[in-house]
Amino acid sequence: MAMNDETYTVEEVAKLFKISKHTVYELIKRRELHAFKVGNKMRIDKIEVERFKKADSSTGMNEQALSLLLAGSHDFLIEHLIKYVTKQADFLSIQPTYIGSLEGLMMLYRGNCDVAAIHLLDPSSGEYNLPFIKLFFVHEPLTVIRLASREQGFIVAQGNPKEIQDFTDLTRKEITFVNRQKGSGTRFLLDSHLAKANIEPSAIKGYGNEEWNHLSTATYISRGIADVGLGIRSAAEQLNLDFIPVANEQFDLVLRWNKKNKDALQHLLDIIQLTSFKESIRSLKGYNTHEFGKIIHEKNRGKQ
Repeated sequence: MAMNDETYTVEEVAKLFKISKHTVYELIKRRELHAFKVGNKMRIDKIEVERFKKADSSTGMNEQALSLLLAGSHDFLIEHLIKYVTKQADFLSIQPTYIGSLEGLMMLYRGNCDVAAIHLLDPSSGEYNLPFIKLFFVHEPLTVIRLASREQGFIVAQGNPKEIQDFTDLTRKEITFVNRQKGSGTRFLLDSHLAKANIEPSAIKGYGNEEWNHLSTATYISRGIADVGLGIRSAAEQLNLDFIPVANEQFDLVLRWNKKNKDALQHLLDIIQLTSFKESIRSLKGYNTHEFGKIIHEKNRGKQ
């Protein structure tokens, strides 16, 4: 039902036509449905709804199931995004493969996925992500969108009983470390700091013990199997562990456009930039979402 006799909200139009609200935003964006703003909310006149109902707009109304393949780094933001999409946009699905930032970027380079989730530190410039993206993708249509800055650091037991403060502490004989897999952004960060401190990996007990996500790493600490691991603050918070900050890193999504995925990628962008998803993640500790949804790099998008 309309909010009054004159206008509808986006949600009401979505229910009326039995489509998702994200499709309504897309129709507005394509100017197939005319809307106006009241404050920061979109409204559609009743007359416009009746016009659209009578118009031959079947291509705009018949939603087809869309899917995207996402590969790269594991992060709780990605998990929340997938849950949000599943709940709010039943016509769009995201299938994740958590294989690390570098492998995710390589899958995107080979055309084996649509989106890469990455946080790769370039040691020479101190910059995240863009140096690698610009190295591998020269002509491909791309959009790079910022999700968040997040805290990386040492995850340790409550009270930090082994008094771990910096990377040199990892070489102490009584310290057992748990590592992340080769190709992960966290592994890049670790190896960069070890090189700066002239620390040989062989000097670290447990350097060869590899886990594939932050929560698994934190679980080693909570069970007493290891004394320390490098990971994100939110993983430490979930298991009630202590956290010693090391770095703030940029976590980005890289979208590679083609004719087959352009509609699905546009819907994903709309969800990130036009919906309440940002508000749903503000409570997550260890993240700064100030630049959430900002396009930080785009190239040849119109050439897919």
